[in-house]
This record gives sequence, C-alpha cells and structure tokens, in this order.
Amino acid sequence: WAGPEARQAVQMAARALDASATVELASAAQARAAAFVITAAESGALHRRRLVTHYDYYEPHSRDRLVAGSLVPAAWVQQAQRVRQRAYREAQALFADYDVLIAPATPVPATAIGTQSLTLAGQTLPARASMGLLTQPVSCLGLPVCVAPLWPGIGADAHLPLGVQLIAAPWREADCLLAARRLEQAGIAATRPV
Repeated sequence: WAGPEARQAVQMAARALDASATVELASAAQARAAAFVITAAESGALHRRRLVTHYDYYEPHSRDRLVAGSLVPAAWVQQAQRVRQRAYREAQALFADYDVLIAPATPVPATAIGTQSLTLAGQTLPARASMGLLTQPVSCLGLPVCVAPLWPGIGADAHLPLGVQLIAAPWREADCLLAARRLEQAGIAATRPV
C-alpha cells in the first residue's frame, strides 16, 4: 500500500542508515485487521456510557465508529489477540538479525486538510481511514517506533513531508531515537513549515 513517494522515503532512510536488507512482516495485513477489532472494541468499551448520555458531543466521524466498536463480540477480540500474538512473535524473530526496521509511516505524503480521498494501488480510498494503513500493524504489536519526517516529494508533492517509521524491538526505544538522530544529522529528516 505504499505509494512511490513512501517507497522513496524508505530508500532515502535506508541509504542514510547503511541498511541494505529487505525484510517483510508477512502477517502485517492480519495484524492490521486485528488492530481494527481490538481498538474498536477497546475504544467502544471506554466510551460506551458517555455515548449513551452524550452522543451529540462526539465528532460525527468518530461517534458511529465508537458505537460500532462497543458492539464487537468478545470472541472476535479474543481471536484478534491471538493474531496479534502470532504477528508479535514474527516481528520478534526479525529483531534477532536487525536493530531497527524501516517502513513508511503513511502511504502518501501529508494531505491537505479536508482531503476526502486518495488513490493507492489504483484504488480510490477514504483519506482519513487510509493514512494509518502502514502504522496500524506496528501499533497493534506494541513495538517502539519513532517517525522521522522526510521530504522525498515528487512534482506537486515536493513540499510535503512523508514520515518514515523507525521500529525497534521491545524496550529498545533508544535504537529508534538514535536512528532518527542519524537521519537528522544526515540532513534528510527535518521539521519545517509547510
């Protein structure tokens, strides 16, 4: 699901960090699906009481998702946790050989406020739901991540940042931060006004 700019950002980061191996988290799609179920159920449970009494106080795009999440069956959550554990073990195995994994944080460069859709892999998708496609599997696993803003844009998107995830093994936050610092020192990661 990574667009050309996202792939370019990962390549820029990999070159700066002297990384040459390509690895894959084979269960990323399953981890993303598990993340949907788990976060929906947890957020729905957290907000259930307040939704009943103050439904109109919630932002329209969120409230219906929260209500739907509060209705997720416990058996689905239990199965999603199993999928999560399997993907976690798979990621752990990668850290036997690598200190940091590099992945795009978003499939496309930053979008303008109010963007309703974007095109990925030849499909038009809702922008709001699709910007997290690449972070959800990692977030679901609870791995430490630092996102570094790179500026790999092409053409009209040249002035927009694209984040690169620097993912480390559990309790290795320093590895993520060190990699981000190295990208900053190499002059390819920076914050700047858009």
